[in-house]
Amino acid sequence: MSRPFGTEIEPSNASLAQLALEVAREAAELVRGRRAAGVTVAATKSSEVDIVTEADRASERLIRRLIAARRPDDGFVGEEGDDVVARNGIRWIVDPIDGTVNFLYDLPQYAVSIAAEREGEIVAGVVLNVASGVEYVGHLADLLERGGAAARATRDGTPLAVRAPTPLHLRLVGTGFNYDARIRGLQAAALVRLITRVRDIRRFGSCALDLCHLAEGSLDGYVEEGVNLWDHAAGGLIAQIAGARLEHLPGVGGSDLVVCAPTHGFDELVAAVQESGFTADEGVRSGE
Repeated sequence: MSRPFGTEIEPSNASLAQLALEVAREAAELVRGRRAAGVTVAATKSSEVDIVTEADRASERLIRRLIAARRPDDGFVGEEGDDVVARNGIRWIVDPIDGTVNFLYDLPQYAVSIAAEREGEIVAGVVLNVASGVEYVGHLADLLERGGAAARATRDGTPLAVRAPTPLHLRLVGTGFNYDARIRGLQAAALVRLITRVRDIRRFGSCALDLCHLAEGSLDGYVEEGVNLWDHAAGGLIAQIAGARLEHLPGVGGSDLVVCAPTHGFDELVAAVQESGFTADEGVRSGE
């Protein structure tokens, strides 16, 4: 969408990121309090292992209420609430606790994830590790000719950058597994083939945090089928600003497969993912 030179866009992407950070901090405090008080499963969704806790619901209610108080015309899409259509082109994408099973078991790898979308494009995002307090923040560039903020991705205020080029056999790749047992079986079979071609595989249990680990150079790639928009919106933006590329491919299980890696090594990882059998459009090239 074109605009006259010098025309300001309000709110700025930087200000949306700041609002997301402020709200994520409050939501994280709520989640910490619920974790300290003890956690029980409130419901299940797609399967018995796809759980929801009351903390998930309370966190999303708080996030929506705080943002709506400041920006009543914005829309929302989230894991635990109904969609709200935006009246101004700005929509918030919310995962109140990404890594709910980790939260249930008190494993310190779960996060509040909030992204802002403008006219269909993700422009700002925050992923806050609730257990550690680490804050990942990213936003696209604002109008630089008028003193706007440049694109930026940070961890606790420090700029992020993906790892330097690395041979495929020395790459550490993050992944996750679908809640559907049939798809898990297909993913596991593909993973057996991929693990022989890379340094190793890591499964931490939070898509949002995995993508931030890639952004900070702690992973060389990430692949998972069946993640939702709210799982990867904020973390994916942060990774891309830090130098990664993210694409959706047709997964072998019938849903979207997210692949993310540093731009300089992306094509090689995608080829290995396809050859290992993660995608529907490519069979396993060896051992069939």
